Amino acid sequence: MIKPTIDMGYLKSVLWELLCIPSPSGFTDQVVRFVSGELEKLDIKYELTRRGAIRADMPGRQYSPDRALVSHLDTLGAMVKNLKPNGRVELVMIGHWSARFAEGARVTLFTDEGAYRGTILPLKASGHTFNTEIDKLPVGWDYVELRIDAQSDSREDLVRLGVNIGDYVAIDPQAEFLDSGYIVSRHLDDKAGAAVMLAAAKAMVDNKLQLPVDCHLLFTISEEVGSGASAVLHGDVSELVSIDNGTTAPGQNSRETGVTIAMKDQTGPFDYHLTHKLIRLAKEHSIPHQRDVFRYYRCDGAAAVEAGNDIRTALLTFGIDASHGYERIHEDALESLAELVAVYMQSEPAVKRDAERMGSIEGFPESQGAGVDPALLPHPIGPGVSEDR
Repeated sequence: MIKPTIDMGYLKSVLWELLCIPSPSGFTDQVVRFVSGELEKLDIKYELTRRGAIRADMPGRQYSPDRALVSHLDTLGAMVKNLKPNGRVELVMIGHWSARFAEGARVTLFTDEGAYRGTILPLKASGHTFNTEIDKLPVGWDYVELRIDAQSDSREDLVRLGVNIGDYVAIDPQAEFLDSGYIVSRHLDDKAGAAVMLAAAKAMVDNKLQLPVDCHLLFTISEEVGSGASAVLHGDVSELVSIDNGTTAPGQNSRETGVTIAMKDQTGPFDYHLTHKLIRLAKEHSIPHQRDVFRYYRCDGAAAVEAGNDIRTALLTFGIDASHGYERIHEDALESLAELVAVYMQSEPAVKRDAERMGSIEGFPESQGAGVDPALLPHPIGPGVSEDR
């Protein structure tokens, strides 16, 4: 098992291309085609679900118990809720994000026949007109509207332009790749994760590294709206590692460098054995890392478990500042994350018994705190039990 060199030029180039492709949840066909093309360049076989989630297959020495890595291609966005009498457009959010970060955004509105550029503005946008009232306007989607860059002063004008309720609105990423290594953009969640997975796969292919078991690369298209990896798994997948963002903020241990390994999110703890295996791999290969717990966060793994899959799940993240807003990451975290993903792909299954969906207690793992002798653990004292038994 080796820690391969990650082609960071490729990783950043793919990330740039991904960011340039509009893909709010429900409007992901173009980005699916792009990722499919990258898999073809790497000579990695893949299939699509009916709606376009991608399942790529990297064969190993044995087919089971196999594993999967997952990231999502869909992003936050908006949709036309109503055509307003003033020629502006009322919006609803796609995904969960604050209208605070929508104000001032440049966007593309996709109609049935074409597309228009525009800007999301607060209802009171002009200081010369509303004076200090602009600072008193509440924050929320009811207090913003889309101004289309076309002649539109009435609802009839919008109809003439072909605008309809339900049209998709994609938010410009405004991406900047800085010489300092920082990358600032919307939608780094989770296009950076997709780029990491492709770069790790490229490292495996370039170095002709053998996998012990089959590994599936999953690219989902509905994580931001909750369904994620619920319908793209092979039945014999026993380990699922999500690649997504980890929030750097007060009270969090995530950083914009190294790999942040999540121990728990709002849906519950991640699998003890798979998570601690990833921690061991990071230590053994000198990959910078830290642990964190996320209170208001869910990922593709949650959707897979909620869909009834009996699998071990873990979450590896790149630290991201201002998630679901104007996001920032550092390329060092992406490199460390791709290294850990590539090492993990070469490793043996966390629990060999997982090759069977059901089995006896034989081979079932123990999780008693890093090898603590059970005799040293406290025992309950109940009726008829002596304290010095």
